[in-house]
Amino acid sequence: MAQTRELRRRIKSVENTRQITKTMEMVATSKLKRAQDRVVAARPYAQALAEVIGELYDPALADRFPLLRRPEGTPRRVALIVITSNRGLCGAFNGNLVKEARRRIEEIEGAGSEVELHVVGRKGIGFFKFLGRDVATRRQDIGDRPTPEHAGELVQPLMDRFAGGRLDAVEVIFARYNSAISTPPTRLAVLPIVPPVATGRRERFYLLKPGPEDILGAVLPLYVRNQVFRALVETAASEQGARRTAMKNATDSAGDMIDTLRRTYNRARQSQITQELAEIVGGAEALKG
Repeated sequence: MAQTRELRRRIKSVENTRQITKTMEMVATSKLKRAQDRVVAARPYAQALAEVIGELYDPALADRFPLLRRPEGTPRRVALIVITSNRGLCGAFNGNLVKEARRRIEEIEGAGSEVELHVVGRKGIGFFKFLGRDVATRRQDIGDRPTPEHAGELVQPLMDRFAGGRLDAVEVIFARYNSAISTPPTRLAVLPIVPPVATGRRERFYLLKPGPEDILGAVLPLYVRNQVFRALVETAASEQGARRTAMKNATDSAGDMIDTLRRTYNRARQSQITQELAEIVGGAEALKG
């Protein structure tokens, strides 16, 4: 009797857990659709900016723009922006991002350079705090709906320091959104800007006002901010995709566990009934004797 009561309690507990994970899966699915829309909207703008830079870039102009400056030799000081999530329950999502960040940190420091760490997301902040590693800036307020203003606040100080020669490179570790089940951690070098290579370029004639230098000077910072914004948006979408997958797997596992517990409960209940019947028959036979 005690065994069947314990099994009923376990079945009820797993059913409650399955209801929670199913709800979280539905919420993640709803958020994922909106996050996908933001990713799709951000990519054409990034592509257009890259095309403008590719059309305007000229090696003769490169020395006039600090954001195009390439350090001689190995960069001495690299700012690394690591984007993670504020919440868990999304499988190995944050662990993969932190693993990629640690690999890149070891690679940079192994080359004799210094790493300056900037972390977005409570999970990444907590992990590097556990490691005892210094973090230059911490951002927990961006959440799963990043804006261009968030990207500007994050990267503008780094652009200023890069232009002043106090940084030699800026890189971003983020989750690239390929699909809901494919969100690989990715490294993106945002500074110095590498002008995109024009493909299928044709001879064109433009009337540029106020001039190519002024236009390029305005577009370059915009391009850097957009690169960081795109990394934030893709990571937010990847987080929801990873959470949906993790919660679906948890829901399916809970269902399998419930089926197993119910079979065990039915066998235990059947054995108990059989034993009670045997006791009744035995008692009746004893009374006859």
